Amino acid sequence: MTSPIEDVAASQAHADEQAEETRKPTRFAGLQRWWNGLARPQQWLVLGLVAVLLYALPLLNPPLLTTPGYDFPIVLCDMARFALVALGLNVVVGQAGLLDLGYIGFFAVGSYVAALWTSTDSTMVKIPYLATLPLAMIVTGFVGVVLGLPTLRLRGDYLAIVTLGFGEIIRLLATIIPALKGNTGFQNIGSPPGAWNGKPVFTITNGTPWFWLFLTVIIVVTLLLGNLERSRVGRAWIAIREDEDAAEVMGVPTFKFKLWAFTIGAAIGGLSGALFAGQIGFVNNQKFDVATSMLFIAAVVMGGAGNKFGAMIGGAIVAYLPYRFGFIADKKYLIFGVVLVMLMIFRPQGLFGARNHLLAYGRSIKRQAARLRRDARGDAALKEGA
Repeated sequence: MTSPIEDVAASQAHADEQAEETRKPTRFAGLQRWWNGLARPQQWLVLGLVAVLLYALPLLNPPLLTTPGYDFPIVLCDMARFALVALGLNVVVGQAGLLDLGYIGFFAVGSYVAALWTSTDSTMVKIPYLATLPLAMIVTGFVGVVLGLPTLRLRGDYLAIVTLGFGEIIRLLATIIPALKGNTGFQNIGSPPGAWNGKPVFTITNGTPWFWLFLTVIIVVTLLLGNLERSRVGRAWIAIREDEDAAEVMGVPTFKFKLWAFTIGAAIGGLSGALFAGQIGFVNNQKFDVATSMLFIAAVVMGGAGNKFGAMIGGAIVAYLPYRFGFIADKKYLIFGVVLVMLMIFRPQGLFGARNHLLAYGRSIKRQAARLRRDARGDAALKEGA
């Protein structure tokens, strides 16, 4: 008589074998098998080495990646900004399956929070810049709840139209509300403290410390989202994304978990907006148009909706290519549109498609399943020999 864990392991192994038989081989299949074969400590070691390499990028400025005519650390900041935005939008679009075309609205709210509480042009009470980062997350999370409560009962195209309108409403409010200064905007936005040789470390012309700050925030957010994805909340998101009606029939409170996804995604968007405002030192209503929101969506779809690492890589690529190849800067919307059409035809899952494991202890169960298969083969061989 087998134990429940053995039954689950056998079922998981059978499902994995069927999936492997139907899955087409990809260029990354060997790399994926190597990664999945590593123990958890080995994976953490590899990720640590990758993180060290990323931190060293602005100092190394590799000739293969350098951006002629542009300051490389500043370009890295822009890449990190898009990666963080894509990470937040992936929660909404990739994990919960909610099509949000107005994500730029949350990004704008976060930027204005940092500007209103730190800029010398604002009449509001000044607080330290670093304090505006959690404040921006709280404010944008609240805005996400306010927007989500009446709209998340919509689905598909209807939800997309509502969120698109939300993004435009935020931009128009920034234009018509006198306190937000419209096209004039806010200058001299605050930055984190710190000095080196009597000079501030965080300046708008020095991209290296800003990139390190962005990267640190991305690592922290990625770890938190990874734990969340493996929890009951993450499994509920995936169930909603795959079939909302079936999830609701099975007892998943779909509206509650969709609101959670919307709020968390909004908070990450606000955080990225506050970092962006501090890094460039200037915010006005012209920086939050619909076209930029479409680039955010393109980053997630290109990298692979549902895969947080794929979304971040997609965001970095979308930001990097116009700097690396200057001749496409004016045509980037056309080029990325064509690329997205080609992806939808030939690789609809994106460059790095998601491969979800809904079991919290999927790795240990798969190893248990492999051990059971080996034992079964051994017993069969012994019986044949007898």
